[in-house]
Amino acid sequence: MAEKRDHRKAPLYERLIEYAGRERAGFHVPGHNSGAGAPWGAEERFRPIMEIDLTELPELDDLHAAEGVIREAQTLAADAFGAGHTFFLVGGSTAGNLAMIMSLCGPGDLLIVQRDVHKSVIHGLMLARCRAVFLAPRIDPATGLSLGVEADRVEEALRRFPEAKGVLVTNPSYYGAASDLRPVVETAHARGKPVLVDEAHGAHFAFHPDLPPSAMSCGADAAVQSAHKMLNAMTMGAMLHVQGDRLDRERLGQLLAMVQSSSPSYPIMASLDLCRRDYALRGEEQLSRAMAMIRDVRSRLAANGRFRAAELPAGTGRVLDPFKMALHDSLGQLNGYRMAEELSRRGIAVEMADPRYALLVLNASTPRSHLERLEEALRQLEEAFPAGPPAQGRGSDSGEERAAVAASLSLSAGLGAAFAAEPISDPVSFLPPAETAAAGTRTARIPVEQCAGRISAEMIIPYPPGIPLLYRGECIHPAARDALLRLGQARARVQGASDAELRTILVYDL
Repeated sequence: MAEKRDHRKAPLYERLIEYAGRERAGFHVPGHNSGAGAPWGAEERFRPIMEIDLTELPELDDLHAAEGVIREAQTLAADAFGAGHTFFLVGGSTAGNLAMIMSLCGPGDLLIVQRDVHKSVIHGLMLARCRAVFLAPRIDPATGLSLGVEADRVEEALRRFPEAKGVLVTNPSYYGAASDLRPVVETAHARGKPVLVDEAHGAHFAFHPDLPPSAMSCGADAAVQSAHKMLNAMTMGAMLHVQGDRLDRERLGQLLAMVQSSSPSYPIMASLDLCRRDYALRGEEQLSRAMAMIRDVRSRLAANGRFRAAELPAGTGRVLDPFKMALHDSLGQLNGYRMAEELSRRGIAVEMADPRYALLVLNASTPRSHLERLEEALRQLEEAFPAGPPAQGRGSDSGEERAAVAASLSLSAGLGAAFAAEPISDPVSFLPPAETAAAGTRTARIPVEQCAGRISAEMIIPYPPGIPLLYRGECIHPAARDALLRLGQARARVQGASDAELRTILVYDL
């Protein structure tokens, strides 16, 4: 019988508080000396957290060789999230994705990968110097949202590439579309392959029966979660959960010591400890309260509002996380970028925008007053922009393009169209950029309008959500070119592009 864990405890946090309260003379890093040297003029804000911003002292354990309070905190986290073992991450889910991939794959190895993954997955493939077979996600035609990959596509990919080391998928999507991963996991396990899940936006799933099932509950071998995104940990606080014996946990720990700082942040780790305690003890209650408020808002918007939250039609086999609200203008007058701008002018900060949606991320601690402010701001937008021609502004479109904007729906749809040209790709080799340059491969800069059919020499990453539209070495499909043109017209934020305005692109001069 499994040992019953006491989730009222927060062992790491409690030890830090006890240690900080002692009278002592410290002759060790960090240089702020437990807050005594807090930056001048900012002491009031920084000193309290600096008091527990300590280092790997014998009583405080060591993240990279945990034997004491950190190990105890990670054990409690594994119990709360339904894992066999949990690693604390102080470099966000990025560190977990890098370690997961490198623990499974080496140079020349093959991994089956969902195409609309976060850029950190592509970087992991580069660091591992491995190959990938990409699976295009299914796109819901009504909303334009990515629905992830189906088990039958995973089955076909594993049949065609039996040498693959495993399968990596994203669930839920950035927009909150989530699926029951059990069919994918069962398909991979039937062939002896592990399943890795980027579950960065699904850390809360484990704590409420009305939310989608978590990756661990579906039998995944490893899952990375950003506790700072949907729970209440500090920024960069994340966890890597593993179960079963398909992954080498000792190797995972070694790799995490390589990709994370050798001086991990104790405040971030303590926030993970407290986050676990909060949700293990009060998570279902807190989430229920917030979900009830959010349901009320969604109902009112659907019944009365011009600005509505996207809902997946029945029959998709997917559900939308209620804590993600992708708002759109039902009249098609304001695109997502302009909607986000106008909401910002009214004191509403959104997570991101795309050609159709302004995406809002809610959580268990979202105040009712914030939802009321949102509804009032949307009422003001209805008055400020009565039905008529599209409003001018960032990302606005001419009347002639209005139908095209509606057809392209969302950034997710634009990416999906670009990926769908090749539902299951041929194996792609990934080398670090320096090695590509060292090979003497020449590049040329050409107008984006002329790039279809050429090989991209740079990664183009709309950010957020951080999903590469193109990776280095990818053949540019006409749908990807069209998505680039639309992103440039909308002046969308992108990373990796040498031309931030997306008028030109670097391609390999082959």
